Amino acid sequence: FWQLFLSYSPVRFMGSIIKKYQILRLELSLGVLSLVSLILVGTIGYQWIEGWNGLNSLFMTIMILTTVGFGETPPLDDKGRVFAISLILLGLINISYIGNRFTQALFQGYFQEVIRLRQQQEIMESLNQHYIVCGFGRTGRQVTSEFAAEGVPFVVIDNDPEQVQSAKHMNYKTILGDATLDEALQRVGIERAICLVCTLPSDAENLYTVLSAKTLNPKVRAIARASNEEAIQKMRRGGADEVISPYITGGKRMAAAALRPQVMDFVDGILSSGNRSFYIEEFRLDADCPLVGFTLHEARLRSQTGALVLAIRRTDGNLLGGPSADTMLVEGDLLICMGTSEQLRELNQILFPLDRPYKAPRPPRGT
Repeated sequence: FWQLFLSYSPVRFMGSIIKKYQILRLELSLGVLSLVSLILVGTIGYQWIEGWNGLNSLFMTIMILTTVGFGETPPLDDKGRVFAISLILLGLINISYIGNRFTQALFQGYFQEVIRLRQQQEIMESLNQHYIVCGFGRTGRQVTSEFAAEGVPFVVIDNDPEQVQSAKHMNYKTILGDATLDEALQRVGIERAICLVCTLPSDAENLYTVLSAKTLNPKVRAIARASNEEAIQKMRRGGADEVISPYITGGKRMAAAALRPQVMDFVDGILSSGNRSFYIEEFRLDADCPLVGFTLHEARLRSQTGALVLAIRRTDGNLLGGPSADTMLVEGDLLICMGTSEQLRELNQILFPLDRPYKAPRPPRGT
């Protein structure tokens, strides 16, 4: 515990905990340094006053500081006794100070907190190709519930201790931190993440988080929440790949539900229903895909799997909705497909055969 305590860097604590335990660690370090200094002073002092060798001087110093009272070997003269009294008084003060600080750290749970944070850090370092959700408010809770239903790896970061505890009660990987800070994003593995979802309550915080994330990992996909049109434009200029306004999106969804209720029921059932029978999934074609260079008619994806290719997004960003049978499959194409869980798995096998060393995108999760 002592080695763990002294070796642990308090930079990983947040807020007031950092200041509290930085001071405590400094005080303990000074106490230990003072004790070592007393041992050196005592050893050198007895060598100089009594003319003893190093071993006898060290033995007498340790015996005095530990108050063992083993005896004087060899006997002390008056100067040596005065020096011993000084060492005893200083040693008692020093050891009492260290014991007080150590007891305070023990009763306040510092060692347990160090171990817990190290375990948490190990979990964070093990994350790879994961999603980061910044903020665990109403929007963040909905996002994480969808992620949990899909079974994708994700971590939540929030600066509200109550929200963090609430996320932990749901067995989510969570840390307490300010997502706008580079240090906090690095703790959740922003360099290895594939997507960042900013659901913080403030547009400024979301924009600042996107800027920080894109600086640390330019390849990460950043999705941000915005409250108005102006914020949407600023976040896109700041590097956000997608910006969602709950108010604008909610208004459009409500209008669509009023005008086209059956369509909305169908779309909602595909996207968010817990017991849905149809799924929408995306598949990106690489150079090793056996169907690159084929047309949809030649690939026979529909007849082989039953899955329907709804759209194809080209590498230049052009979206082909309802592609025809003569549409050519090109390297880098992103296929947006709909089907049952089994149909999409069969499609995944055709596009990415198991006998080639290619790790397919996240497979669809079925019932």
